[in-house]
Amino acid sequence: MVGRPRAAIAAKTLRTDRWWLAPLLTVLGLVAWLAYATVRVFMQKWYFLEGPGYHYLTPFYSPCISNGCSTQAAEFGRFLPANALIPFAALTLPFLLLFRLTCYYYRRAYYRAFWASPPACAVPDGHKTYSGETRFPLIIQNAHRYFFYAAVIISIINTWDAIRAFSGTEHIGFGLGNLILLGNVVMLWAYTLSCHSCRHITGGRLKHFSKHPLRYRFWIFVSKLNSKHMLLAWITLGTLAVTDFYVMAVSAGWFPDLRFIG
Repeated sequence: MVGRPRAAIAAKTLRTDRWWLAPLLTVLGLVAWLAYATVRVFMQKWYFLEGPGYHYLTPFYSPCISNGCSTQAAEFGRFLPANALIPFAALTLPFLLLFRLTCYYYRRAYYRAFWASPPACAVPDGHKTYSGETRFPLIIQNAHRYFFYAAVIISIINTWDAIRAFSGTEHIGFGLGNLILLGNVVMLWAYTLSCHSCRHITGGRLKHFSKHPLRYRFWIFVSKLNSKHMLLAWITLGTLAVTDFYVMAVSAGWFPDLRFIG
C-alpha cells in the first residue's frame, strides 16, 4: 500500500504560541548570572567578614587559597600566587563550572537557548548536521560523573563554611548572614544530590533492591529530588548570588549584619 504524500508546508513550524520565550529567558538569566559571577570572582575584595560572633566567607571565594587571601579566610592554606587574573578560589571554581556545564538540565537549557539545537519542541534545529556528544568539546559531557564527585567535596567545604560562620573571634553568634549561608548550602546539597549521576550511582546498577534496602531508600530519596532538578538548578544560582551579594554588602559596609544572638 502506497502511503499518502506529506503535505508541502513552507513554514518552519506551525506553532503559534510564544515558543521563543523560554529560550530567550534562559539566555537572559544565564548571561546575567555569568556576568555577575565573573565580575565577583575577579574583584578580589569584599569576600570575607569576621567579628566577635561571625565568620562569613562568600562561596565564590571558598576555599580561599591564594596568597592574596586574608589569613583568617584561608583556613585551608594559601599556596596560589596572588594575581589579578587568578581567582582566590581557582582550585574549585573550574570543577564547579564543569559540573554545571555538563549537568543534564543545563545541557538542554543552553543547547536550546544558545545553539538552537533545537530551540523548542516541533521547531527545526538550527544546524544542518548533528554529531551528538561524540566530538570535542562536547565529548567532555561524558565526564559529568567525575565532576559530580568533585562537587560533593566542594559541597562539604561549603557546609564547613556555613558551620564555621557561627564562630567569630570571641564567641558563638547568630545573624541573618548565618541563615543565608545555611539556606544556600542546603540548596546546594539538594541540587548536587538531585543530579542524574547521583541517582545512577546510588541504585542504577542494582539488580535486586531487596538485597540493598539502605541504598534503595536513598535511591528513592534521590529520585524524588531528581524530579525537581531543573528547579533546583535555578534556585541554587539565585542562592549563590544572594549569599555572595550579602557578604559583599556587609563586608563593604553598605549595611550592617542583622544580629539575633551575639
